[in-house]
Amino acid sequence: MERPLVNMNQKDWKPTFIPFAKARKRIETDFSQFAGLSMLNRNFAKQSQGLFARIISKIASFTTLQYVNYLAGKPIGHVKYALD
Repeated sequence: MERPLVNMNQKDWKPTFIPFAKARKRIETDFSQFAGLSMLNRNFAKQSQGLFARIISKIASFTTLQYVNYLAGKPIGHVKYALD
């Protein structure tokens, strides 16, 4: 049994457009994985330029792992095991 996308007891409830719900789920999953893997809350940058460089490099590496999975025909969400 699947979980409903929204609570039906909400005021002015309307059915969810399924493609939007799937896209939102994909985006939320990516952000969650990225936050868990990159550990941006532990930051030792001394200047803002260093912080920006670290963030950009982590986003680039995350995107590269997704692309490696795409090329290998694996689900792109499994970035933790992309190079296995």
